[in-house]
Amino acid sequence: MRITVLTHADSENAKASEYDEVVPQVARALRRLGHRVSVLGIHTDVRRFITGISRRKPDLVFNLAEMFGDNVSGDMLVAALLETQQLKYTGSGPGELYLSQDKGLSKKLLGYEDVMYPRFAVFSKTAPDFETGGNLRMPLFVKPLRADSSIGIGGDSLVHDAGTLMKRVAAIHRDLDDAALAEEYIEGREFYVGVLGNGMPLALPPIEVDFTGFPENAPKVLGSRAKWVKRSAEYKGTKSVLADLPDELKARLQKVSLAAYRALRVRDYGRVDLRLTNTGDIYVLEVNASCYLEASSEFAMAADAAGIGYVDLIGKIVGSALARYRK
Repeated sequence: MRITVLTHADSENAKASEYDEVVPQVARALRRLGHRVSVLGIHTDVRRFITGISRRKPDLVFNLAEMFGDNVSGDMLVAALLETQQLKYTGSGPGELYLSQDKGLSKKLLGYEDVMYPRFAVFSKTAPDFETGGNLRMPLFVKPLRADSSIGIGGDSLVHDAGTLMKRVAAIHRDLDDAALAEEYIEGREFYVGVLGNGMPLALPPIEVDFTGFPENAPKVLGSRAKWVKRSAEYKGTKSVLADLPDELKARLQKVSLAAYRALRVRDYGRVDLRLTNTGDIYVLEVNASCYLEASSEFAMAADAAGIGYVDLIGKIVGSALARYRK
């Protein structure tokens, strides 16, 4: 097939060498599967996007675009553009992406399906009061409602009193132009479970976040420093490992993840982030539709543990998308 790999570009004139490292990895995998592959970067010029995609005439778009311009929620806009051009593409659509990005709405849907999540409150920038999802107990973890990639999350995200809570809420409103989500902090082990497919999706083996080397007095959370600042103690003190778990517990984590994946209508592939308490309760923290696919990511690591190599993984995502469109 003719497949176009679509990605975010930092500017209209960005070179291919400046794209995220996942782009050439996916392109190489698709070529190894026998497809004719082109790459298209999109920033904010819609006409340029339409011209570029029309020239390529793809049978399928492998959508890796996570932003539109500087808008961190722009993946919804990109998916909507693909819909306007009546193109087949991998991953979730604009509606499904919205459901997973609005963490308050996500929790309501999870609650409807009896999936456990931390009790929460949403502090809007415009509404005078707040929206609550239960009586909250300190400490609370405060983060942006819609931003991903641990944007706005750090050591000061954990608050123990109302005064600090409101300061943190105000900072998110001011600095990130987003509503704030305050949720009960769940102490326990953190896991990622990748899910692949539609209809009868496959839950991959759980990946655990190992906090063994984390700074002693810091809350055990993967904030922006732990994810992106390679010289920081938080980055050096964490690693993702294949979880060593009894079969029963592994099955429970996968069952909860599948329920969350279905509740938010995720398409083709995604990742569910969970916490396991010392009493055995499993809480869903977030559901990431169209999660990061870099070859060393947690999703690819889990697929490999299930016997699905990287090239095969990309092929299965393509197959899931095509089967969905055939239906």
